[in-house]
Amino acid sequence: MQIFGVDIGGSGIKGAPVDLERGDLAQERHKVLTPQPSTPDGVADGVREVVRHFDWTGPVGVTFPGVVTGGSTVRTAANVDKSWIGVDAAALLSERLDGLPVTVLNDADAAGVAEMRGGAGRGRTGTVIMLTFGTGIGSALFTDGHLVPNTELGHLELHGHDAEKRASTKAKEDHDLSWEHWARRVQKYLTHVEMLFSPELFIIGGGISRKAHKFLPLIEGVRAEMVPAELRNNAGIVGAAMRVSASGKAPAPAGDDGDDGAEGWAEPEGLA
Repeated sequence: MQIFGVDIGGSGIKGAPVDLERGDLAQERHKVLTPQPSTPDGVADGVREVVRHFDWTGPVGVTFPGVVTGGSTVRTAANVDKSWIGVDAAALLSERLDGLPVTVLNDADAAGVAEMRGGAGRGRTGTVIMLTFGTGIGSALFTDGHLVPNTELGHLELHGHDAEKRASTKAKEDHDLSWEHWARRVQKYLTHVEMLFSPELFIIGGGISRKAHKFLPLIEGVRAEMVPAELRNNAGIVGAAMRVSASGKAPAPAGDDGDDGAEGWAEPEGLA
């Protein structure tokens, strides 16, 4: 079966139908630029454009670059317009999509769910942390396959700054950092996160993960295994669709028994 996933980012809004059995896009994704300023109404229009591109009429899962509680309410908005804070994003987007049911979750959480289900974290137990490097740094924390939502580890303080201001892809581009220089910053950040959480595995995601060979080998002193995300920059789209299925707004894929264990299909009860 297919569910539609949309990934809202600081620079782009992209989406596509997702084949839940395969855990990947069913069609080539469609992308539009995130409006500036990235107000709720402007972004909602962008989401509508993406969904209408496919003439989609079913449930929609949407990622948001900030804390989202209860599958709908935005609590933080570090990399989009601050007017998002307090907005019922699910209600706004559902209205803009002519009443289609919408589930909203943190963007890195969605990417992590996808990677744990059918990507680099598949079958892994213990503590796994996915980090998405882009406009900011998103994070998804799993313990024995269960998601602890809205961790936002990109905002940990590192040398007096939000870590994402120093080690995000945007920071690399804004300051024209070499791969070596940027890798040292990422190394300091990973070392700090490792000290706090002692993960067995770091999954490195975001668009820059397709160039992981240029910086991961330069990172030293991190004990945890480090691997690039397998779904790359499509992980958010896929995870958003998976979350819709897990929320009960759409039936689970054939053969899935609803278990939310080590494959990261859904949050444990009480953490949705």
